[in-house]
Amino acid sequence: MEIHFLFTLILATSLIHGVRSSVFTIKNNCPYNIAPGTLTSSGATISTGFELAPQASNVINMPTPWSGRVWARFQCSNDGGKFSCKSGDCGSGQVECNGAGATPPATLAEFTLSDASGKDFYDVSLVDGFNLPISVVPQGGCPVTDCPVDINAQCMPELAVKDGSGGTIGCKSACVAFNKPEYCCTGDHGTPETCPPTNYSKFFKNLCPKAYSYAYDDKSSTFTCNTGPNYDITFCP
Repeated sequence: MEIHFLFTLILATSLIHGVRSSVFTIKNNCPYNIAPGTLTSSGATISTGFELAPQASNVINMPTPWSGRVWARFQCSNDGGKFSCKSGDCGSGQVECNGAGATPPATLAEFTLSDASGKDFYDVSLVDGFNLPISVVPQGGCPVTDCPVDINAQCMPELAVKDGSGGTIGCKSACVAFNKPEYCCTGDHGTPETCPPTNYSKFFKNLCPKAYSYAYDDKSSTFTCNTGPNYDITFCP
């Protein structure tokens, strides 16, 4: 009887305080190897980087509350014992990013799990540009967000990042490419009223309407879930 009472008390306390966890299943649907990376903004540190062969996946148990981002690197090598990638590299010299973020351009999946209201917030961001298609699929009926299009194939020349053989491996945002207030929404352009969409941000938005295309692209790009689901994150969906 005492054990049953204690279990009931622990369960009730957990429900009151919203204690839970989520699972990220990260899958590589690209026809080449990738190296997903993560960066924690708040909460417990999780696995910061690993490699995935085509069709392989990896599971991360997410302690909540947590906020941070997930992206993927590609065209990676381990020359001389130093791991590096031509696209999305975090500069750690290792498969693990160890607290370092992606070098733009990189497609980002951003999360705030179990915030003060108990909700999850998530988005796909192209504010730093694009390097790989991605989808974020919550399990449990919450909205899907994605950028499933290969923007590299259509990238404007002034935004394109090339590899050594002339292939496009990233598409910069206008902010990253030109670093001007009207594109970065800084200085005199630091409000939604003074920083409207530009032709460059519209280019990204037209291809990936669910994704963030610039700093104030909130209304159609931030998604919320009340149920605290697990998430499937797929590169090249």
